Amino acid sequence: MQVTWTLTLPSTKKPTSDELKLVLSDNKKDLGIFLSYYFKKEGALAEKVDLASEIHFKDQTEGNFDLEFDLIHYNACLAIHDQKRDSMKITFEIENDKLNLKGPYWPEREMDEI
Repeated sequence: MQVTWTLTLPSTKKPTSDELKLVLSDNKKDLGIFLSYYFKKEGALAEKVDLASEIHFKDQTEGNFDLEFDLIHYNACLAIHDQKRDSMKITFEIENDKLNLKGPYWPEREMDEI
């Protein structure tokens, strides 16, 4: 499984690191939803997303950064309410006025043979 997410950039020119930080800061709720897809089988949600590293550009349109977030497991029936801080490396690509984010690849287990 690999999750992708697209955010809109304020202009079509190539953004600087500070402009990308502003876009990520303005879209914290969307980033939480994006990261939560990785933990849905565990029943966890990602909240309070923050940039955990500098934005590293590979070239003018690609790069990566780390996001830090609270991973919250909650299940009222089992009396579970657990919270821990976690992080994830995200790669990005800039296309026109779109910021395409790509999370890590987590292989999914195939069905077992009988």
